Amino acid sequence: MKRLRSTCRVATLYLGVSLLVSAAQAAEFFVAPVGDDARQGSLEEPFATPARAVEAARRVKDEPVTIHLRGGVYQLDKPLTFTPEDARTDKTPLTIRAYQEERPVLSAGVKLTSWQVGDDDRWRMTLDAVKSGQWNFGQLFVGDQRRPRPRIPATGYFNIASNMPPTEANAKRGFDRFQFKEGDLKPDWLNLTDVEVVAFHRWSTSRMRVASIDADQKVVNFTGPTRGLAPWTDFETSHRYFVSNAKEALSQPGQWYFDRPTGVLTYIPMPGESPDATEVFAPRVDHIVVMAGDVKEHRWVQHIHFEGLTLGHTNWACESNGESFPQAAINASEAVAAIGARDVSFIRCAVVHTGGYAMGFGAGCRNVRVEACEMVDLGGGGVKIGNAGGAHSWGQLQADPNDPESAVERVTVRDCTIAHAGRVHPAAVGVWIGHASYNTVEHNHIFDLYYSGLSVGWTWGYAMPSRAHHNEIGWNHVHQIGQRVLSDMGGIYTLGVSPGTRIHHNTFHDIDSFGYGGWGLYTDEGSTGISMDHNLVYNTKDGSFHQHYGRDNHVTNNILVDSQIWQVRRSRVEDHRSFTFDRNIVYWTLDTPLLGSNWKDGGFDIDHNLYWHGGKDFDFAGMSLDKWRELGKDQHSIIADPRFADAAAKDFRLRDDSPAKQIGFETWDYTKAGRLTPRSLTKHLPSVPATYE
Repeated sequence: MKRLRSTCRVATLYLGVSLLVSAAQAAEFFVAPVGDDARQGSLEEPFATPARAVEAARRVKDEPVTIHLRGGVYQLDKPLTFTPEDARTDKTPLTIRAYQEERPVLSAGVKLTSWQVGDDDRWRMTLDAVKSGQWNFGQLFVGDQRRPRPRIPATGYFNIASNMPPTEANAKRGFDRFQFKEGDLKPDWLNLTDVEVVAFHRWSTSRMRVASIDADQKVVNFTGPTRGLAPWTDFETSHRYFVSNAKEALSQPGQWYFDRPTGVLTYIPMPGESPDATEVFAPRVDHIVVMAGDVKEHRWVQHIHFEGLTLGHTNWACESNGESFPQAAINASEAVAAIGARDVSFIRCAVVHTGGYAMGFGAGCRNVRVEACEMVDLGGGGVKIGNAGGAHSWGQLQADPNDPESAVERVTVRDCTIAHAGRVHPAAVGVWIGHASYNTVEHNHIFDLYYSGLSVGWTWGYAMPSRAHHNEIGWNHVHQIGQRVLSDMGGIYTLGVSPGTRIHHNTFHDIDSFGYGGWGLYTDEGSTGISMDHNLVYNTKDGSFHQHYGRDNHVTNNILVDSQIWQVRRSRVEDHRSFTFDRNIVYWTLDTPLLGSNWKDGGFDIDHNLYWHGGKDFDFAGMSLDKWRELGKDQHSIIADPRFADAAAKDFRLRDDSPAKQIGFETWDYTKAGRLTPRSLTKHLPSVPATYE
């Protein structure tokens, strides 16, 4: 250990006097892009790859180990993988961190050079691994920005002429064809089976590979079916779709196409780009960090920590049978994929330019911290916590209901940015929690997604056992959600029995759906035992709060402002108490009703609320307030101006003379929702273009 400890003298130069003792007790390794894996791994003679440093750390069992990554790009040809062999203790952890203030990047991509510029100014190169079938990719990142493949139509969408029953081969599996309108699809497109049709269902999409196109019958057949035969997986008549990756459509600056049979990649540069000065990365690996604990044997990956790293350029390519998943795109891969990981953390890290989700923590994961991280330009969503069939393409184990140790618990996502997501999988979610408990999601800034910002629960109805309970979702700022791309979604979407789950002190706003939906607080499909309090919700489409069906949820002390259709919506009438709605401020200026759908039956408690329609008259589900009160509703509620500081300017602080105190309303500082610390690693990224309209 003499060589290892000698490096500590160098480390103390920047760690400071206060850390002299701890530094003297720790082993250290250094990695640099200009290093050599045959060297010692010291500051003066660093390794070249993080994998070599992890191998060296594996041999040091009785001391804490720190791996310092110098600035630069590390191009990985396989994930950085940790197994129970790498497990540490709380006294001998492994930390992999950026050296001082340098910016190391773990890239799952290949930096492309040696472009040939043609007379048409297009850049071309031949990729032999593509030609031989060893490599396929679905994204390209140029100048730190995602670039699109050619699209038909160039803007907007086609509409399905007619849905069709599946072919006999897929009659029990899913839908595999539809009829199109004259001229929309062409059977003579080059490399037809590489052409993809991106079809929009209700709250999800399918990305299907073309098998054949019958121009006479106007039928497109796909190489595989959607997942299931439910109506929401069908290619419904009039639903939208577009075509991706047809070579004939390659025409606009920034677009790219590779011809797989020849291996030729073609890129049309943006103004000002040159092959010598512009970095281009093509993904080749789906995952950057994999933690593969042995859940069945209760052997964990433990006490491993990551600090200050940037992870990027993960791959996702449409499989030969296409890609389809009923909801939330949780089958998409993750840059950080973990099962059986415990007492691990990601602090001040960035995950950028992904083909799928940024992070996923599956069966057996516990005591995980994701803090002050930045997840930007994501093909999928931000963080998946829990279990669902098909998730984790590298082989996630499902939690065993008979084995408590396989449950997912106590994952914290705090002070993070999750932004510009769903660029490949629009149904992806900012933070998804399924069949997992005692998790905390707080003080995050989540924006620019095409489906729900947050989602918790993931059992349907009341009968199914659920491990989703006692989750805390607080102080998050969630906005620019939906953006008229998908339906049936909200700022936060819950479902299933979830006792002890609390959603509080969040700000949700600017939430819009394509068709129905676009709610702020959305309790769906048997949501039970959930408290929603001290939330600010404004500028939603179909209700600041909506319950489809559920039991004993408590919606209290929220500020709900200006929904486009209804302010509060209740869908299903049930023979038990669906929810209690009390001490809320409901304020709207639009010419829309207060209550939508089913309110004339029992099954809900509503009282001590303040309502204000900008001074205009309104009714309660078609009734006057007096008639409404005869039903035992809103006995102590008031109709009064809440006296916001400046509602037109979105300043919803209450003045000192607000009548809201008459209903027992408690104020809070809603401006504290969102991140606690500023972005750093991604603050200078170029803008992330929208993918869907």
